[in-house]
Amino acid sequence: MKKVLLSSFLMLALSASFVSCRDAENKTNDAMEETEDAIDDAGDRLEEVGDDIQDGAEEAADNVEDAADDAGEAIEDAVDDN
Repeated sequence: MKKVLLSSFLMLALSASFVSCRDAENKTNDAMEETEDAIDDAGDRLEEVGDDIQDGAEEAADNVEDAADDAGEAIEDAVDDN
């Protein structure tokens, strides 16, 4: 009777530990997937910010070029008037 009882407790303990490990593995996999999704989202946001910065820099360069052209034309007009 004692061996049967101890064997039953041993089987119960082993089955509980395997279920517990499986749950921990599932939680670990879920956490890894969530982390991967968060990293992907952050990468997408950084790419969007980079694109916005590039667009802004190109627009600023165009504005500087236009201002330089306008200044050059104003200087030429001033020289022609004298």
